[in-house]
Amino acid sequence: MAARNLLLAAPPYEVELALKTLGANIRTARLRRNLSIAQVAAKIGVERHVIGDAERGKPSTGIVVYAALLWAMGMADQLGRVADPLRDEEGLTLAKVKGRAKAGGRKVLDNDF
Repeated sequence: MAARNLLLAAPPYEVELALKTLGANIRTARLRRNLSIAQVAAKIGVERHVIGDAERGKPSTGIVVYAALLWAMGMADQLGRVADPLRDEEGLTLAKVKGRAKAGGRKVLDNDF
């Protein structure tokens, strides 16, 4: 039996809200371009229900589907702005305070036992 992914069953509220917002935004973009679900599904090579899942913000929808949907509507460049380090105000503040460039450092092993 496969292990259940609890994140898919009950994502944090903020994550669920962000996925639903992204899905709604993608749906709006598709409708503004007068594209049907079938047309977009054919263009990115998935079944129609996958488009519906993405537009509803279903947590199990893969990021590649969202990326392909943005590409299909000429909006793929927007994906590169997600988690932009230059717009990460908290991260920039922490970097100034701590001066750290990497998440973790390599520890040197020694023979002192």
